[in-house]
Amino acid sequence: MHIDIALQVAKLSNISESKVTTVLNLLKDGATVPFIARYRKDQTGGLEDFEIFNIQKQGAQIEELSKRKTTMIETLADLNINNPQLILQIENSWNKKELDDLFLPYKTKRKTKASVAKENGLEGFAKIIMSQNGNSINANRFVKGTVKNEEEAVNGALDIVSEWITEHTYTKNQLRRLYTREGILFSKLKKGKEQEASTYKTYFEFEQKATKIPSHRILAILRATEEGVLSSGIRIEKEKALDILERSFLKNNSSAAQLLKKTIATTFSKNLKPSLEKEFLKELKEKADIDAVKVFSKNLEQLLLATPIGKKRVLAIDPGFKTGCKVVCLNQQGDLLEDTVIYPHAPQKKQLESTNILKKLCRQFNIEAIAIGNGTAGRETEIWVKAISFDTTIDVYLVNENGASIYSASSIGREEFPNKDITVRGSVSIGRRLMDPLAELVKIDPKSIGVGQYQHDVNQSLLKLELDHIVERCVNKIGVQLNTASKYLLQYIAGIGPTLAQNIIDYRTEHGKFTNINQLKKVPRLGNKAFEQCAGFLRIQGDQPLDNTGIHPELYKEVQQIAKQLNVSVKDLVGKTDILSLKEDEELQHKIGVLTLTDLLNELAKPNQDPRTQNDQLTFDENITTIQHLHEGMVLKGQVSNITNFGAFVDLGIKENGLVHISQITNQFINSPNDVLHLNQIVTVKVIQLDLDNKRIGLTMKF
Repeated sequence: MHIDIALQVAKLSNISESKVTTVLNLLKDGATVPFIARYRKDQTGGLEDFEIFNIQKQGAQIEELSKRKTTMIETLADLNINNPQLILQIENSWNKKELDDLFLPYKTKRKTKASVAKENGLEGFAKIIMSQNGNSINANRFVKGTVKNEEEAVNGALDIVSEWITEHTYTKNQLRRLYTREGILFSKLKKGKEQEASTYKTYFEFEQKATKIPSHRILAILRATEEGVLSSGIRIEKEKALDILERSFLKNNSSAAQLLKKTIATTFSKNLKPSLEKEFLKELKEKADIDAVKVFSKNLEQLLLATPIGKKRVLAIDPGFKTGCKVVCLNQQGDLLEDTVIYPHAPQKKQLESTNILKKLCRQFNIEAIAIGNGTAGRETEIWVKAISFDTTIDVYLVNENGASIYSASSIGREEFPNKDITVRGSVSIGRRLMDPLAELVKIDPKSIGVGQYQHDVNQSLLKLELDHIVERCVNKIGVQLNTASKYLLQYIAGIGPTLAQNIIDYRTEHGKFTNINQLKKVPRLGNKAFEQCAGFLRIQGDQPLDNTGIHPELYKEVQQIAKQLNVSVKDLVGKTDILSLKEDEELQHKIGVLTLTDLLNELAKPNQDPRTQNDQLTFDENITTIQHLHEGMVLKGQVSNITNFGAFVDLGIKENGLVHISQITNQFINSPNDVLHLNQIVTVKVIQLDLDNKRIGLTMKF
């Protein structure tokens, strides 16, 4: 690993260079982020998963920048440009913008007025104008060849001057600071777009200091501009910009200086202003993207780590009015046993018939829980089902169905149920999501799960990178049962991926269940490195008790020695809580490592401890099923369904979610709603604003 890369990443991440170097070397050797975070703690000094992931990202960025610098220097050599100071500046710079500015004069350009003027021999004249020496300008001696008169000579020279001003790094940086310091982002409604732009009413006449605008507003303005309903831009005081330029280039009040002053004004309006505004808007967008993706990632992690009800027999309902309610029955493994359609609601209103069908299915398949999608007709179906007297006690859950329709129409849905229509697949997804949210949600594109905001507006590569990491982190944090996991779950285990996941499934199908972890090495194309990375995150209930824990096989010998030292079997060691006292054993600390020993003993004492916390369950008020049942001042309970930078959306048991603006969450200052709220949290709210026409509900938690 090049020392400069580790050094630069250390500066960016505020992590010691030695730790960064260790991580980068492990990554280079094929280690994955989850593996390093879990099983190489003593080498990294206990760096967290997100810190290692950031080092990985920053290392890739710095490496890309390093390659870019090499290309620049090679290009300069090809152009026979021997400028030691420039080369040194490029070598010492790790700022992409600065590098672009340094290389701009040497970048291959399309033919411009300035390049034509240089070909016509006017560069010397341009230097004379820039020097501003003397009281008069003698253009006559440059009238030759294709330059027909003095006016053409002056104009050509000024084209060159304009290019020099545009490419002047120091002045451009001063202008950039002006945009950052004082730039105003404004937006206006485009004429005749009132109806199309109704969603963006807030931004019809909007302006605010750009660096103070929350990310969601920037993304909304840019989206509306892209849709063609708003016009927007960055405004600064032109006089301040011209003052910066004039102080950089004007030396006196000579005739050359007067020409230069006019050229400065023209260059700013035609060249610098558009390019700097575009650059600044891009920076604002990038920052807004990062903020939005952070919120999205945090919400997604909370959703993925929602507690499963476990292996229970589930009846799942995808509710509907006119088209009926789609019903499926699933066994403990989530396999489809039966599907049908019932019509308990208007217009058919076959409640008695529908009730009898549900009761029959529950008896036939020994149903233990009922999952009801929370979309259209969800509340009405929940109220009706809860009123049914079943033969046994059956828990009823309202399940967030965001993304179920995406799954049902996806290639994964078609592959799992080729002979069933999308309504059946959607119902199965709802039922499985209750049984194990993580195992089902990994089948859906993370951005389609329905948490966060503006997921289609942010940088898609950034979004995918971050969300894939969140899914990977959650899957590896919990671990996966090798003999029952789907290939969609297995592919997120460290070191596996889609191809090896399919190979594992094929091997399992052909040879039966795995009985010990070492059998994994027989899977085609699963080599030693892949085994090293994935083994600790897989679980097998088989011959070796340690295979069903989060202890890595590389530590099995140490565990066996501990068992021998304590005169017990390895099997008896698993679940033995008093083993934690060995954390202070200096010999073991030296042999295994302090942090690794702590993790090993914790896992032995409490193997497979699920980090997922119990979801809160809320029974909504049966008298409130539509927005018309609400009124201002009403206090009711709700469940947080989505969190954004500007507030939290709350499910009130009706079709429309209410919004608690960030200013209405608490009397204390908070940077983000995530500081005090989490998904699925039950909250008490008061209705403070009701817009029935636009179906908007304003809520407060401050009362």
